[in-house]
Amino acid sequence: MKHGKRFNHLGRIPSHRKAMLSNMASSLILEKQISTTLAKAKALRKFVEPLITKSKNDTTHSRRIVFSYLKNKHSVKELFDEVSQKISDRPGGYTRIIKLGNRLGDNADLCLIELVDFNQFIKESDITTAGKKKTRRRRKSKTKTTDSPKISKSKSNNKGVSKSKKKVESKSSKKNDDK
Repeated sequence: MKHGKRFNHLGRIPSHRKAMLSNMASSLILEKQISTTLAKAKALRKFVEPLITKSKNDTTHSRRIVFSYLKNKHSVKELFDEVSQKISDRPGGYTRIIKLGNRLGDNADLCLIELVDFNQFIKESDITTAGKKKTRRRRKSKTKTTDSPKISKSKSNNKGVSKSKKKVESKSSKKNDDK
């Protein structure tokens, strides 16, 4: 039965689990993305997102609270200086989990957990073009230069068809007249 099971214990005693999550959170903040198992990534997400939210308010008290979780002054400095600047307008959802497949040895689900605003694969040009609105149109705008060849071709085709019809009609009428 699952009575009272509020979070994943990850098969570790509480002190080991807290130390592991603290180290993983520090690595995530410093490196911006880490590769781990899916269960650890989901536990890390619950651990690190409240800390990132706390970093939006840059006070001594919030720095001390975050330091009590992370135990690494370099990651606290990075979190409050660089990360909080980028996520200041985001209401939540600071991390992204991308599944990578299974590990060869034990078939564990591997994934990549990263900070959303620090994706290195998106180019800066894509970010600037994403901000601009694009209009959607049903057709391309027509100009006289592009329309004139289409119209002339269609008219010439109509003339050719009408001439051939006239010839067929005239031949059939001549045959009828001969009889």
